[in-house]
Amino acid sequence: MTKPMPPLPEGRSLPLANQCAEAPTLSIIIPMLNEAAGIQAALTPLQVLREAGTEIIVVDGGSSDNSVALAAPLADALLVSDPGRARQMNLGAEHARAAALVFLHADTRLPPEAVELITQALNTHCWGRFDIRLEGHSRWLPLVSRMMNLRSRLTGIATGDQCLFIRHTTFKAVGGFPDQPLMEDIELSKRLKRQQRPACLRAKVISSGRRWDKGGAWSTIYLMWRLRYRYWRGVSAHQLIKEYHHAR
Repeated sequence: MTKPMPPLPEGRSLPLANQCAEAPTLSIIIPMLNEAAGIQAALTPLQVLREAGTEIIVVDGGSSDNSVALAAPLADALLVSDPGRARQMNLGAEHARAAALVFLHADTRLPPEAVELITQALNTHCWGRFDIRLEGHSRWLPLVSRMMNLRSRLTGIATGDQCLFIRHTTFKAVGGFPDQPLMEDIELSKRLKRQQRPACLRAKVISSGRRWDKGGAWSTIYLMWRLRYRYWRGVSAHQLIKEYHHAR
């Protein structure tokens, strides 16, 4: 059994496992917190992309399990930050060397042709996202997936589950992810949409439906729509995170 690694100071990284002088094609940034059960399965398929010139950066938010030890050999850099997905992804972006950034959740898998699709999309758009297919036990997940994809295509707003990809220069120009505990992806999308509507790729990422399995499909749909509506009405993300945790 792998023993947990001692914590690194905030912002520090383990030595790069596969650093080369040439800039990578893409930098894939993966925020992680207590993902020992699945992080190897998430990172293993990305090793082919590493060999082809994609940089893999994992940013841990203070895991208390074996996540760091399991992820380190499968990443080009492993960083440690304070908890908070926005902070983790911003730190990863600071260390990224590629001209294009890909923000991938630890429970989400890319389609096989992802690098080519992202590269093509960023030739004409400054940002974009994939369609999503939720994977889990609930029979409602296909419907939830279609609703997410349609809503995003109509509004030009994307969620982190859909795997955001952004030109590095554009990400810096809009100030990165806002330092808030919830809706950071929605807020970033709003800023990016002022630059240009997103490239909405029909190729699908596969993401875990565990949130809907655990909380119930319709209860979770209601909760997420209620939180988004209240955020749109001006309620702060700090208040909404309290309601989110209380509801869960």
